[in-house]
Amino acid sequence: MASLKLTRENILSGVLHDSARAMLGAGTRFMTAEERHRQIEAIVARAPHPERIWVFGYGSLIWNPAFHYAERRTARVHGYHRQFCLWARAGRGSPEKPGLMLSLERGGSCHGVGYRLHPKHVATELDVVWRREMLTMAYRPVWVALHTPRGLEHGIAFAVNRAHERYVREMGEEATARYLATGAGPLGCCADYLFDTVAHLCELGIRDRRLEALERKVRALMVEAAPPA
Repeated sequence: MASLKLTRENILSGVLHDSARAMLGAGTRFMTAEERHRQIEAIVARAPHPERIWVFGYGSLIWNPAFHYAERRTARVHGYHRQFCLWARAGRGSPEKPGLMLSLERGGSCHGVGYRLHPKHVATELDVVWRREMLTMAYRPVWVALHTPRGLEHGIAFAVNRAHERYVREMGEEATARYLATGAGPLGCCADYLFDTVAHLCELGIRDRRLEALERKVRALMVEAAPPA
């Protein structure tokens, strides 16, 4: 059962960081404040349009961004697709019940949500995003073209860091479904993460048929594992 909530306050206070450190142990490499500030400055310096900086969400950022934004649009990114390819051993998983989290892998395309940051609050809000997404540096921040209903924009997306120890290489759909059905940690279970992603995409009129098929497999596994009434 979830004992923590993914909120702006818990991100900024360090509660989520402390929880992850306690679960993962001293051997896990965490991004330092200096590294975070330096990386944010570097990626902002490469912005195609510094006055219009967007962040692309393809998983829980869709329904729980936890940062402030000036505008929100549906968006499609080409060259990356959404995939469960990161181990979750904290957050929605644990060392005893590891799960899987979404990232962006090369190839294909991905529908999600773009958030435009207010120009005066870019540094503050990206700091929140980095504290949340780049805690163990399992992601790689990249600039992507966002194809939106109102034209082309450019945003920061978090692609998978294939050099990271959390990276999952070519796990089949059956194994993926099993880890999603059983993975759980202080932020909740991986199954709900999948279900929420599918549900909120559908609310936006976005169909991800691969995720929908995976949801059906996970629900079937959970029914099989449930104790008899």
